[in-house]
Amino acid sequence: MSRTPNSRKEDTHARIVDIAARAIRKHGYAGVGVAEVMRQAGLTHGGFYAHFESRDALLVEALERAAHESAAVVARAAAARRGRNVSAFRSLVETYLDDAHLASLEAGCPVAALGSDMPRQSQAVREASVVRVEALIAAVRSTLPRNSRSTAVVVTGTLVGSLQVARALGANADGRAVLAAARKSLLQQYDLPASAAA
Repeated sequence: MSRTPNSRKEDTHARIVDIAARAIRKHGYAGVGVAEVMRQAGLTHGGFYAHFESRDALLVEALERAAHESAAVVARAAAARRGRNVSAFRSLVETYLDDAHLASLEAGCPVAALGSDMPRQSQAVREASVVRVEALIAAVRSTLPRNSRSTAVVVTGTLVGSLQVARALGANADGRAVLAAARKSLLQQYDLPASAAA
């Protein structure tokens, strides 16, 4: 069966967003050029406006895609850890502050990759960024034994900031040490055994 023109356009649109989602995490918002994204998608620069109103519209969709991909990866890894009878909070902390996340800039959390860039963007991109940060806070809050928003904000800041500092030091012993220290600190302060949290 042949594909309809709309499904081809939707597939092309999704491919462009996928490329941009990887690019914003790897290079930041400023490092995402329309011409380069379209080239990587195998398309001409001129075809961009058949899919997006503006570069900002692409950035908003790319941020949403990156966040959903990252959340799915963290959720799968955290679910596997929970199978070892650890709390949801421990699972989240160990997954987010895992050495693999340190090295996976292109596939990692967009809040950590873009946090300092978010306030410098257009209104539309800033609004989309707020949604992503709030979603991360909500995900953290859902794992906390006492479900406090203020605690979730502190934990989220520690997760994101620790990953950013570790990445600044590099995917090496120094970077891994930052993650290990943050994991230890968060777990000592906020974790309850799975049986106690239930």
